[in-house]
Amino acid sequence: MLTHTAPVAPAAPPVQPLPSAREDTLREAARELETTFLAEMLKSAGFGKSRESFGGGAGEEQFSSFLRQEQARAMVDAGGIGLSEAFFNALKERANV
Repeated sequence: MLTHTAPVAPAAPPVQPLPSAREDTLREAARELETTFLAEMLKSAGFGKSRESFGGGAGEEQFSSFLRQEQARAMVDAGGIGLSEAFFNALKERANV
């Protein structure tokens, strides 16, 4: 004899508190700090420096900073070098969030 039982619902994932708006602001500030740091490191390494073989002139020199900034942002979006988490923790501690 078959009895009909209700299907068992999967267990819900544990509820994690949503980050506060303040934490989101601090995390974004930390990501921007890491982006700026990496852009300066790329500049020191010569990334985006105009090549004499192409002779991009003044325009290339002016826009190379944008290239470095976006490359640094892409690096942070891909996980960065871990500075943003350290910056976030320091900012969070300082702000007592």
